[in-house]
Amino acid sequence: MRATGIASTRRQAPVRGLVYMALGVFCMSVLDATAKALVGGYSLPQIMFLSRIPGPFFAVALALGSGGIVTLATRRIGWHVLRSLVSAATGFSFVACLRLLPLADAVAISFMGPLFMTALSVPMLGERVGPRRWAAILLGLIGVVVVLQPSGAGFGLGSVLALFAALTYALSINLSRLMSDTESSAGMLFWISIFLLLGTGLLTPFDWRTPALGDSLLFVLLAITGTLGQFFLIQAFRYGEVSLVAPFEYSSLLWATLFGFLFWQQLPTPTVLIGAAVIIASSLYVVHRESRAARRRGPEIELPPAPLRDA
Repeated sequence: MRATGIASTRRQAPVRGLVYMALGVFCMSVLDATAKALVGGYSLPQIMFLSRIPGPFFAVALALGSGGIVTLATRRIGWHVLRSLVSAATGFSFVACLRLLPLADAVAISFMGPLFMTALSVPMLGERVGPRRWAAILLGLIGVVVVLQPSGAGFGLGSVLALFAALTYALSINLSRLMSDTESSAGMLFWISIFLLLGTGLLTPFDWRTPALGDSLLFVLLAITGTLGQFFLIQAFRYGEVSLVAPFEYSSLLWATLFGFLFWQQLPTPTVLIGAAVIIASSLYVVHRESRAARRRGPEIELPPAPLRDA
């Protein structure tokens, strides 16, 4: 995604990029596990509202470090509203699916996001997707079928919600690409945080539950890991090439498996792992093709899409 307002040059420091990527994936994996721990006792609006509180402050800090507060100004407020609505759909559907699916299953299905992103880039961005990338997308869908059918979850509501989250995530990222010619990355983070706080803040009082001390600490962890995770991912793609650091996203399945076993005694079945491997392989092929296409187009600044849980 082309970015304005955060970095003016691409820096080549691959080791630093990999370290940032590993930290980012770990933070977002902790975010997923924390959301799953909270979702049984609290409403989705409350979880999203409390997790978004640091967002505007973080965006202001980014703006002050890259051009000043003026970079938060926008000429596309309607687009920000639309992107916020799509991102809210992603957050609600993914957190809701965590009530119904093992953590590793939900994460494996979410890996369809980059493939959906490539498919949507044709009608939304006018990009050309060749037959080999279409074949990779179809292969990824086959991987999802493998994950769903033998996992015990079947194609139930939880699976539908996870797939819907991956689809709306892809839509959100392509909207970000459309907006990136006039909007800074800090500005996009600021406005989406503001609108999501307003929207979820209006819904939260209807089903507010005051957290006990232990759950309050989980909410703090949720907000901190979400904010830090997004920052680490931005830094990863600033210092390392997409083709180098993007594959580390799939290490989240390892963390999901570990957390699922430690806290819920859940382990993915062999068929879930096979399906995830198919999805990951097809996604890596798409990343490879995108990287080659980007080199042919010439240098441009690359920033990562917002993670699925925080798109």
